[in-house]
Amino acid sequence: MPTLVLDTTVNAPIEIVFDLARSIDLHMYSTGKTNEKAIAGVTSGLIEAGKTVQWRAKHLGVYQTLTVRITKMEKPYFFEDKMIQGVFQSMEHQHLFEEQADGAVLMRDVFNFRAPLGPLGRFAEWSFLTQYMRRFLEERNHIIKLVAESGDYSRYLEG
Repeated sequence: MPTLVLDTTVNAPIEIVFDLARSIDLHMYSTGKTNEKAIAGVTSGLIEAGKTVQWRAKHLGVYQTLTVRITKMEKPYFFEDKMIQGVFQSMEHQHLFEEQADGAVLMRDVFNFRAPLGPLGRFAEWSFLTQYMRRFLEERNHIIKLVAESGDYSRYLEG
């Protein structure tokens, strides 16, 4: 099972970074390249523990749906989402937030997934899927960082 660990340093208050990471509206903005839309469950605002969201997006040329549930949350330090329906055999994503001595926030993503289709899925993970998922998460984190550091984040945290 591939595990991706991404660290992003964000110069903004931890509460802001945490809330932007769970903002449905910012997620849709940050994933514009895949036309990702929240179509069921929580479809705007901030997702909370126990809630679900169903996403529809175009990945690798095919529209897919993915439903995740926020299984754990400790504000503003941690939340976890797990796939409950989707194309992966399994998927879980831990979001960790740690205040640094200089006032910045270390945002760490730990993303575990397993492609379906047995050996063919393992080959896909190795040959392209792990890198594809890394780039997807890096782009999302880059947008979170830009929005948080710009100070222009209220539109993603209201409602």
